[in-house]
Amino acid sequence: QVRLVESGGGSVQAGGSLRLSCVASRRPLGMGWFRQAPGKEREFVASIGWRDETKYSEAVKGRFTISRDGAKTTLYLQMDGLLPNDTALYSCASSPYSNPEVRQFTTWGPGTQVTVDS
Repeated sequence: QVRLVESGGGSVQAGGSLRLSCVASRRPLGMGWFRQAPGKEREFVASIGWRDETKYSEAVKGRFTISRDGAKTTLYLQMDGLLPNDTALYSCASSPYSNPEVRQFTTWGPGTQVTVDS
């Protein structure tokens, strides 16, 4: 089973930027980011397929950018224009599908905390 480790979280002011990273122990076909705020269910943020197909939730479209390196073992999430509502634990996820739907992710990392102050 692939292991995932995230980094890059922190505290920023509203309007600021952060870049999250996730290192995978081997190359998943599909990867993505999810987030969970206190008292809320985990929600999909963005995903990237084997051929670099990208998908975004409406909440982050136009502000966040998902990408991964050429080796396809490191995943990134560039977050710009951060809002207080973006405060959450952000987790990296992997999928055995090349262009996964939200329900097709099978493994998550422990997460990295992002806090956006108003």
